[in-house]
Amino acid sequence: MEIVMGALPSLIPKLAELLAGEYGLQKEVKGGIIFLQAELESMQGALKKISKTPADKLDDQDKIWARKVREMSYDIEDTIDTYMVRCKGGRKPAEQHGFKEAIDRTLKWFRQPMIRRKIAKEIREIKSHVEEVAMRRDRYKVNDTDVAKPVAIDPRLLFAQYEVKELVGIDEAREEVIRILMEGNTEVSKQHGKIVSIVGFGGLGKTTLADVVYKKIRARFDCSGFVSVSQTPDLKKLYKELLYDLDKTMNVETLDERRLIELLREFLQDKRYFVVVDDIWDISVWNMIRCALPDNDVGYTIIATTRISDVAEQAGGAYKLKPLSPYNSRKLFFRRIFGNVNKDNNEETEKCPDEELAEVSDRILKKCAGVPLAVITMASMLACKARNKMDWYEVYNSLGAGLENNQNVKNMRKILSFSYYELPYHLRTCLLYLSMFPEDFEIDKDRLIRMWIAEGFIQCEKHGKSLFELGESYFNELINRSMIQPIHNSGTSMLHNSGTIMLHSCRIHDMVLDLIRSLSSEENFVTVLSDMHSTSPSNMIRRLSLQNGKKSHVMAQATRNLLQHARFR
Repeated sequence: MEIVMGALPSLIPKLAELLAGEYGLQKEVKGGIIFLQAELESMQGALKKISKTPADKLDDQDKIWARKVREMSYDIEDTIDTYMVRCKGGRKPAEQHGFKEAIDRTLKWFRQPMIRRKIAKEIREIKSHVEEVAMRRDRYKVNDTDVAKPVAIDPRLLFAQYEVKELVGIDEAREEVIRILMEGNTEVSKQHGKIVSIVGFGGLGKTTLADVVYKKIRARFDCSGFVSVSQTPDLKKLYKELLYDLDKTMNVETLDERRLIELLREFLQDKRYFVVVDDIWDISVWNMIRCALPDNDVGYTIIATTRISDVAEQAGGAYKLKPLSPYNSRKLFFRRIFGNVNKDNNEETEKCPDEELAEVSDRILKKCAGVPLAVITMASMLACKARNKMDWYEVYNSLGAGLENNQNVKNMRKILSFSYYELPYHLRTCLLYLSMFPEDFEIDKDRLIRMWIAEGFIQCEKHGKSLFELGESYFNELINRSMIQPIHNSGTSMLHNSGTIMLHSCRIHDMVLDLIRSLSSEENFVTVLSDMHSTSPSNMIRRLSLQNGKKSHVMAQATRNLLQHARFR
């Protein structure tokens, strides 16, 4: 689920600090805080569990409860912060002394009982609210076994249906991968295995490329197989499917996982085999599959696909798939909308057949940034519209907002969201925070990490690493998982002594920005007000991003009541 933890990660340590610090808490207040601490820790555990469930499989009641807990955590944190500040008071300038200091000390002494009475009252109200949220969930809980759930269709299947002749720009990548696989293809080299791991952003066409390579060269091998792993693999089922691909006469239904691995190794030991392992998310899963694919004396070829750079590097033979060139992007875009406009000459052009639509087409394609999934999605949507410049500009201006009900956009977001759901919850929060930046904005790494720390997304030092060093590891992990794009140029990157490149900035792909803005809006995580996109605030703005001169219009769209809890950085 697109769940974030609200203020819970920073709130729970603050409650502990409140109990341990010298705040002169009344006995009743201490008991209330101990109750809140235990209750919120349990709620945080439940939210982590919920966050592992894909959004389309999550119960609506769990979504509502999670939203209530998140909003409640912000309100509690505001109350605790206010109390801690009032109790500590502001630090006095060094030169302040004498009579004025005595007056300030006396006023503070008189205010303390009033502040403590107020926090006691607020803690009682908070405790009552927490209990009500917990009881309401139990009160309306429905037995899941009594509810029939529809079976979701993987939207990637919809984009896998296109024939090879409909694909654009695939030939060059296909021939390059085949060349790598067949390099040194002598009788001696055939005795050694070859592994290529295709890695790239979601929707870039990794599975499509692996599939066209597989179909082109599988006849050269004694046997071949193509299996998909997915985020939650059933290895027993995967081994069975692979054995069926390799030898359709084999009966394996009653075998357990250990016996299936043994059978695969025995069968492949003396054969020159070719296997594609698609959509790997975890190196431990790859290692388990690799156990069933033996090294042998006659040679083998394995292609793996993944969105995660570390997985590709460890699997071996990392091949980074590039986006479509501007020429091929235009060619694919116009073919999907207009068809083959030069059938008589058996030629195609990348130029827009309708000059009136050329400029808006270029703008839309710039947002797609060479990602075939994005190009096909936008083209499929525009193909159903009138060929009118104003209608096309309306679609362009609605990107990131206003297209939630379009099925093509839903399918594209779902495909991209697979990478999001695979993130640990703390990385999801860090990624959603990037929704406050404008499109094509170059985000400075150091500034971003300091913002994460200020927000409380990075909580405690681990394994001897400082908060900033932990933030750097978060930043690198988001790049590794293809969620943000590193910017390589002389001004923003340099070579470390260890030989690794030190990055200093990044950018978000427009389609990922569209996804996280949609998720942020749904979770009331960030509210964006800009000339092009505005995410409508719910009943309270928590974080506000003002873009493209909207500052003068903020109060027209959001009242002071909505802004009183906003977090400005």
